[in-house]
Formats: sequence, structure tokens, C-alpha cells
Amino acid sequence: MSVIKKNLFLTLIITVIFTSQTFAENLKKVGKYKDWEVMVISEQSGKVCFAQSTPVLQAPKKNNRDARLFVTFRPGEKISNEISTTAGYEFNKNNSVLATSGNNKFKFDIKQQGFAWMTSNKKENIMVKVMKKGSRIMVTGYNEKGSQTIDHYSLLGFTKAYSAAKKACS
Repeated sequence: MSVIKKNLFLTLIITVIFTSQTFAENLKKVGKYKDWEVMVISEQSGKVCFAQSTPVLQAPKKNNRDARLFVTFRPGEKISNEISTTAGYEFNKNNSVLATSGNNKFKFDIKQQGFAWMTSNKKENIMVKVMKKGSRIMVTGYNEKGSQTIDHYSLLGFTKAYSAAKKACS
């Protein structure tokens, strides 16, 4: 899938979730599972289902950002376990965006329009397995000025949210 298509989808989701009532009819909340929620949106290419969470802790604390972590399914495009994140700002092109849980580290390869994605479905599948077993995952990013941020996501409810998102798109 092209980066442009991914960006358009995520921009649409963020717009729908936070600002636009016009498209809200197409977005359906499936459920909330502790610190994760599941949403379904209808697109021309078919249903898109995703589990999402917001950080339980952000550093630096004084910098209030709209950060999120997503796991998305797009059966019409034969895409599953697509992991993406936003920190609420445009990522610095010179620094890596990393997700860390225990001894496991995952690098997001593409950074564009305030979002980051992995390019390897194999790595995404491994990260999903780690998230199912873990209790917390931290996403480290750098803004355009080079300042580091760390978003701590609880994984409480992730397995149920993941299963519900997958089922909603099967």
C-alpha cells in the first residue's frame, strides 16, 4: 500500500474522530476494552477496523499532545496487523521512532504527516504478539526541533480489542 493512501486514511480517521460530524455516521465504535477501543469505518474499498489507545503517561508532562497507537485491519486491501502511531506532531526525519516493550524494540520505518508506520508485516506480527503478552509499550519519537517525547501505552485490554477489531473486519 502506498504511503499516500495510508496517510489519507489516518488523516481521515483523525478528522472523523476529533473534528468532523459529517463523516461521523461512517465511524462506528465497536467497544471499549480497558485502555483500548475498537472502531470501524466504511470506505469505498470496504470496511476498515482498528484498535486504538491513548497514552497513560507522556513525557515531557508539560507538553500535552494528542498521541495514539493503532492496529488496523483492511480486508478489502488484504492488510492486517498494520501498526501505526502518532505523537501529535510532525516527526523529525533524522531520528528513529521506536516502540519498546521489555527487551523488544520495534522501529517505525516511515514517518510522514505526523504518523509513523512499519514496512514489514513480519515485524508487525511479532509486535502484536509482544503486545498481547505485555503490560506496557513505550513509543519514543522526536519532534522537528529534535526534542524527545515518550508515550507510555497500557496494554490492558489490548488482546480483547485486537480480537474485536479483527472479528469486525472478518
